[in-house]
Amino acid sequence: MIIFKSINTLNKEVNFKANIGFVPTMGSLHKGHISLIKTSKKACKKTLVSIFINPSQFNKHHDYKKYPKNLKKDIKILKKLKVDYLFTPSAREIYKNKKSSKIKLKKKDKIMCALYRPGHFEGVLAVINQFLQRFKPKHIFFGEKDYQQLLLIKKFVKNKFKITIHACPTVRSKDKMALSSRNELLTNADIKKSSYVASLLFNFKRKMKNDISFKKNRINIIDKINTLKKIKIEYLEIRNKINLSKNYNQKNFKIFIAYYNNKVRLIDNY
Repeated sequence: MIIFKSINTLNKEVNFKANIGFVPTMGSLHKGHISLIKTSKKACKKTLVSIFINPSQFNKHHDYKKYPKNLKKDIKILKKLKVDYLFTPSAREIYKNKKSSKIKLKKKDKIMCALYRPGHFEGVLAVINQFLQRFKPKHIFFGEKDYQQLLLIKKFVKNKFKITIHACPTVRSKDKMALSSRNELLTNADIKKSSYVASLLFNFKRKMKNDISFKKNRINIIDKINTLKKIKIEYLEIRNKINLSKNYNQKNFKIFIAYYNNKVRLIDNY
């Protein structure tokens, strides 16, 4: 595995005219990331992984500071997976000026996480824009756990870059909890509570699929989750999975949640 810190060196050493798959990450790699990497390795001749904790997508500085980091462990995982290239740039390498660190969102897109984390997706889109402007992979891989992010990136990339976006299923633990780097900040007791939340929402989804009128129980579900100690829901919404509108039916709805578990913010969708 070749490790790059410079975009110029990356472009000199890697033939992006070949079938290159790109997996952008913020490190603290888990089975969800590993699934994305394995999918890229199957679909592409070579795979490039980036590890970059993007400061412009954190709307709270202390959240950026406490984001889990373990580069040494990540490199071991990537070597074991036989990844071809790793890119670990500095913020200065990615953002040459302050203007490049944010991409504006349309008003209609400021829902759910975009509403509660102002600046977050603007930062996500900015780093994806910088990556794709400055090197040219043929394929890029994202997990469906960050579903709103995935749809925003698809919309942003369309007609702007010649790249195929691959949406990969959310990887979960045995107890149904979506894998996330932030899970490392949770205690065993916290994880049990998040597993209970996941079970509750899977059950809610199943009942809605059988009878869409069951959506009226959303408020009861919110109350039930909020009674858990050190748990606080930010939002629990049901939306159309194609365009995130509130116009949905039995076949095209998704349930979205963001909540705090012992001060750690978690998101999921069902």
